[in-house]
Amino acid sequence: MQIPPASPARPSRCHAVIPSAGSGSRLPGDAPKQYRRLLGESVVQHTVRAILQTPRIASVSVVVQEGDVWAADALQPDPRLHLVPRGGATRAHSVLGGLEALLDAGAAHDDWALVHDAARCCITPELIDRLIDACLPDDVGGLLALPLPDTLKAADPAGRVAHTEPREGRWLAQTPQMFRIGALREALRAAIIVNAPPTDEAGAMERQGAYPLLVTGASWNFKITYSPDLELAQALLAARAGVST
Repeated sequence: MQIPPASPARPSRCHAVIPSAGSGSRLPGDAPKQYRRLLGESVVQHTVRAILQTPRIASVSVVVQEGDVWAADALQPDPRLHLVPRGGATRAHSVLGGLEALLDAGAAHDDWALVHDAARCCITPELIDRLIDACLPDDVGGLLALPLPDTLKAADPAGRVAHTEPREGRWLAQTPQMFRIGALREALRAAIIVNAPPTDEAGAMERQGAYPLLVTGASWNFKITYSPDLELAQALLAARAGVST
């Protein structure tokens, strides 16, 4: 993995980091969900393709577990694509490994990292560009998200409604989430040191006192979690490609 060294004359670059080290335990099968096949290609390959179609992305790092036996066959080679065997016990550990690999390869601390779920394979270059346009002039960075459209219920231990939560001002976080490499690395390090890894990058930044920007995403930028999600993703990708399933 080689990234041209930072230069005072060049603007900050955008790098994508895709944590792909999870086991996908909520979607049983013969391989983790990011390596399941849709239209003959892996889920993560569909994800990577959309990111590589975004010209402003200088590199794409797919972070996998050391000894991963699926990734090499699941991804098509590309000069901007790098497999990074630094996956960890949690998403935060894997993202931190990807960020440190970027810095080791010559990325600058003030370059941007766009962290995206491997299993959000319906992402489009247009959505990625929307996030980049919104975050480049921002001091903190931000994330794609959607205003909560439905009534939100809080449950009691018996699985009954305890009360109704207000939905005003509530958003559903998506990815990519875009922050400066150096700032995000320090935020993740701080969370991991106290054994409280966040479930997303914005959460790590929030703990550092930052207020990430919310950028409107899209309902079809969903994460594959359960079996019906695979069917929905395949149908959407097939419709975009003009093929039948």
